[in-house]
Amino acid sequence: MEIFVIGATGFVGGAVTRHLAGAGHHVTGLARTEAAAVALKAQGITPVAGDLETRRPETISAARLADTVIYAAQADPAQETATLDELIQTLAGSGRTLVFLSGSGVFLQRTAGAWSQDSFAEDDSFTVEPLATARKAVEDKVLAAASHGMRAMVIRPGLIWGSGDHGHLPMVYRSVAATGAACYVGEGLNTYSHVHVDDVTRLFALAFEKGTSGALYHAVAGETPNRWIAEWVADDLGCGTRSVDEGEAAAIWGQFGALIMAASSRCRAPRTRRQLGWYPRHTDMLTMVGEPRLRELASARP
Repeated sequence: MEIFVIGATGFVGGAVTRHLAGAGHHVTGLARTEAAAVALKAQGITPVAGDLETRRPETISAARLADTVIYAAQADPAQETATLDELIQTLAGSGRTLVFLSGSGVFLQRTAGAWSQDSFAEDDSFTVEPLATARKAVEDKVLAAASHGMRAMVIRPGLIWGSGDHGHLPMVYRSVAATGAACYVGEGLNTYSHVHVDDVTRLFALAFEKGTSGALYHAVAGETPNRWIAEWVADDLGCGTRSVDEGEAAAIWGQFGALIMAASSRCRAPRTRRQLGWYPRHTDMLTMVGEPRLRELASARP
């Protein structure tokens, strides 16, 4: 299969790209820089010079040559919307496949560190997080594109963790460098459903094999409240834990990081398990505690 990946040099897109190439597919990946192109070539991936702004025509041209297009980039909302509009228009009537990688941030709840009872399956309705309105609109466009002569799907994982991630565990380690303690917001009972990056890559392969056009698939393996994460990190480093308010959280992690660390975003994946037979092989995010790369974050200058 000819597969073109937009976001091939990112954390998730890179993992998906390597997995698919290892499975015998011919994979091309979007490369914004020469360094990115060199890195892709070293992994056996054919680079395509382009981007989602000034060189978007090159990106769309590469999509025309592929059997399957994967969008796994983290881009400006306006660029993302414009790119998906063009991809849908280009692939309409072709019978080819478009898979859009979204995330559970679309139903993030601003709980200020409190637990939320709400957990969302693929078909559940929810109030869209205001910062994610453009992302939710793109999801809807991709799913609607299934009626335009193409095979279109959305994959919406929870918090993705694994070697090299920048999620909640690294952020708690970073808080030790900033404050001397492993920090959480408020009660620290807020929870993001999570999933390992390797399990996400397997989901992509299953979606290609037997996914239904127009389907939304969640990916989730477990949940770990932020205070538990802080307690494990504190135990690893021999320091204390500390609750911070949202103002101090912003000083530690920045405004967006503070939003994420104070929120809940819980999900379930019944369609994914039922239709695709997918299940997670990695369920405990806390197995990363103690990794040297994380300990280095705790000693880095803020």
